[in-house]
Amino acid sequence: MSDAISPDVTIDSRGATCPGPLMDLIGKVKTLEPGTVVELQTTARNSTTDVPEWLEEAGHDLLEIEELDDEWRIYLEVN
Repeated sequence: MSDAISPDVTIDSRGATCPGPLMDLIGKVKTLEPGTVVELQTTARNSTTDVPEWLEEAGHDLLEIEELDDEWRIYLEVN
């Protein structure tokens, strides 16, 4: 996890293929209050482009994309 970002909610979508991680994220974000910081864990490389595009359309803030060996952690703030 990024040292500067402390997520309130973690969504583990590792192993799911696209669009699974994005669908998991959308479903969860609908239940969260503004200001909630979310960490999406994914092994689907497409999530690194699909998620930021959706966040921009939906009006949420992308905080960081962290690349690890075989996975990514995408941090966002719900607006």
